[in-house]
Amino acid sequence: MDSKNTFPPIGGAEAKVLFMDADFRVLKNGAFVRCAVTGRPIALDDLKYWSVERQEAYASPEAALRRHRELLGD
Repeated sequence: MDSKNTFPPIGGAEAKVLFMDADFRVLKNGAFVRCAVTGRPIALDDLKYWSVERQEAYASPEAALRRHRELLGD
């Protein structure tokens, strides 16, 4: 994560999550996960976007698309 891309912390620890097709399962209790693209903390209550194949969370649909494009080499 770039040092200029810092985000205010979400209270509590980072969770460990198993991403499934329509849901996710918390494997280690915590308050948030980090976006694989931006590093931004995402509260579990706000988590809406992830990749089952890559087991990554995304803060927004734009972040998910950016990751997809990175992997395709666009």
